Amino acid sequence: MQKAKYLITLFIFIFFKAESQKIDSMLTVYKENFQQEKIYIHFDRSIYKKGETIWYKAYLLAGNDLSDYSRNFYVDWFDNKGKLIKHTIAPIFQSSARGQFEVPENYSGEWLHVKAYTKWMLNFDTAFLYNSDIRVYQSNNNSPTKTNTAQTTTINFFPEGGDIVAGTTANIAFLANDKNGKPVTVRGAIFNSKKQFIDSFLSVHDGMGTFSIDAEANETYSCNWLDEFGAKHSNILPAVKNNGIAINMQQLDTKAMYVLSRNKQTTNNFKELYVIGLINQQEVYSVKINFSTKQKIVGEINTEQMPTGLLQLTVFDANWMPVAERVLFVNNHQYEFFPDINFTKGLGKRAKNIMEIKVADTLLSNMSVAVTDANFITNQANNIFSELLLSGDLKGYIHNPSYYFSNYSDSVKKHLDLVMLTHGWRKYNWSDILANKTPTIDYPKDSDYLQIKGNLYVNNTYKQQYDVITLIMQSKDSSKQYLVIPVAKDGSFNQRGVIFFDTVKAFYNLPPTKNKTNNDLVAVKMENGLQPIPFTKIIQPKLPFFVWNYSTVDSQLIAKAKAMAEENERLQKIYEGSKLKEVTVYAKIKSATELLDEKYTTGIFSASNNAYTFDMGNDERALNSLDILHYLQGQIPGLSMSLTFLGANGTEDANSSNAPGLNWRDGTPDIFLNEMPSDVNTIQSIQMTDVAYIKVFKPPFMASSGSGASGAIAVYTKKPSEIKETIKTNKNYISLQGYTPIKEFYNPNYSVVQTAVPDTRSTIYWNPYVLTDNKNKSIKLEFYNNDISKKLRIVLEGVNAAGQLARVEKVIE
Repeated sequence: MQKAKYLITLFIFIFFKAESQKIDSMLTVYKENFQQEKIYIHFDRSIYKKGETIWYKAYLLAGNDLSDYSRNFYVDWFDNKGKLIKHTIAPIFQSSARGQFEVPENYSGEWLHVKAYTKWMLNFDTAFLYNSDIRVYQSNNNSPTKTNTAQTTTINFFPEGGDIVAGTTANIAFLANDKNGKPVTVRGAIFNSKKQFIDSFLSVHDGMGTFSIDAEANETYSCNWLDEFGAKHSNILPAVKNNGIAINMQQLDTKAMYVLSRNKQTTNNFKELYVIGLINQQEVYSVKINFSTKQKIVGEINTEQMPTGLLQLTVFDANWMPVAERVLFVNNHQYEFFPDINFTKGLGKRAKNIMEIKVADTLLSNMSVAVTDANFITNQANNIFSELLLSGDLKGYIHNPSYYFSNYSDSVKKHLDLVMLTHGWRKYNWSDILANKTPTIDYPKDSDYLQIKGNLYVNNTYKQQYDVITLIMQSKDSSKQYLVIPVAKDGSFNQRGVIFFDTVKAFYNLPPTKNKTNNDLVAVKMENGLQPIPFTKIIQPKLPFFVWNYSTVDSQLIAKAKAMAEENERLQKIYEGSKLKEVTVYAKIKSATELLDEKYTTGIFSASNNAYTFDMGNDERALNSLDILHYLQGQIPGLSMSLTFLGANGTEDANSSNAPGLNWRDGTPDIFLNEMPSDVNTIQSIQMTDVAYIKVFKPPFMASSGSGASGAIAVYTKKPSEIKETIKTNKNYISLQGYTPIKEFYNPNYSVVQTAVPDTRSTIYWNPYVLTDNKNKSIKLEFYNNDISKKLRIVLEGVNAAGQLARVEKVIE
């Protein structure tokens, strides 16, 4: 008998270990292959007028790390009726993307709704896509349209752990809000089915609170309550379950404490429990509990070394069925890095300002900074901390989430736990995990940027082999790229990692082949590889249109926007009346390399001035150099290279043991040929007489698919003389849509150019890519004030290579 008992105990232990290992193994698979992304967008400000530009910078995390899952970033812009206005697409560099949206001149709405996502995010619950609302000021309307003054308050109850279990003390949280989701203060009383008073309750923060009842079997509980508007209500509480597990949990300084409870008459499956703790899809706690002789047990989880985020505790019964869950927010204050801003102010009219940003860390930091008129009251309800650490992992609307990161007081911690009790979170399908089943993936990762992919067809089928297809990509500004793409045996072709903006015409040519006849019908199909628009309308935004409605903040915003509009109009009248006065304009004559840059570069390759440029057509040294690497040798400070020397016939010198290589800042710079990824061997083989322009970007370079920490070398070949004639005569082209064109923020330099046109910019400076690393720990930024602002607000946000976050806000006056 003793031996049999030992064998049963041994079997149970082995079974628990096997199931626990299975869960741990599957969670590792989920973390490594199915981590979910989350997004935060830094907008330059909170309110805009018609015709103004909304500037933004997006940051992407997977768990608490920078995301390397996606290459393309999608933003859908909706009007306040839920109709799609515009679908924009931006390339993702360094787990971030930038872009802009012009508010239509004829826009009549008071809000814009923003939905942002990656292709990968569409595989999972769309409730976790990024959603936000942006206020639009209408000069003919001083306050938001009030469609219905009637207030309707609802209340929802959330038993801790999921169920009210008979024979236990149930802790029940509640959330009261109006029809738009805005929190409402409530108070009330709990009664049993005999109308006997049980307990009273009162909301303690943003419509949330808790109360406890000693739950009895076969009992029904109800409540009568009163909202802040004086309306009376009554509700039935969630039903009492005769069997189950109740959880009570709280976070202490360095540990989480939990209490599990059951009743005396519980079934056998609740007498043996398994408890699993997860954070960022990683198992951090597991224990088996013998619950056969006890009705209550206390557990402890050491959280001191855990990252900041949601700790999810799941309780399984003896059959490994989940029976209770609870989330807790763990904050060890390790999620932040600390940039420092030093400011040399010039608050006068069009005065010069100098801002120096320093980061003591040696890690690569990727930040964005906005400088605006500080008299605008900004919407500070959400920021990079609250979105990426809290809102991005919870379902439903959270009122003023940045409050929970405003300080470390006990009251804020308690209020944050109310959010944990009243909101859903990213849940696992435990039956799938226990069955070793992975999520269904309908949208593969964006491992590439744009693609030029398609098929060749001859007489509606592919039966004739072409080795290559030649493409001439002509953009709207007439700039061109020349591509030769291999064609597979099945007629397919695919050029990966292409970056182009706006719409291009892809003119194509096929090489002659002896098997082709004049009667053959050749067809080419091409696409850009991007995700089709998944959302054409929204039913209800995540953030209801109420945050600013009829509030002090809203009236101040409206008043300031109106004042600035009136000031702009006044200055414009003065300007119109003095147009004929002499204006002195100091203009800089463009250099030869600047003209070449306009001619050859596009998109982000033209956006950066932080580069060395070389005019190859007017440099005798270029004509006398053996190849590009020999030409660049000694031209770039800090760039070292080992070269493969070519013999007289242009082939590699067999006597040379050196392999071609480049080193800059302890890494290898990326190589681009005509703005497409290339390699050292390719550019070394190009004849120097074919090279028109070289642009060497100082580290880091954000268009690189890798870290870009060692810069990049972009080589541009001369445009073939026959290209222009080919386009004239070639009618074979397909239009391809590229990324949404990037617009550069206008930053006037009043030391060079003066104009009488009034300057009433609300956003005085915007820079989406402020980069520091171990060799460049500080960066100086210069900008000029407008004509009217006397007080400036600086908001800096960003991430570093370790996934830490930063936010600095300063007011200069």
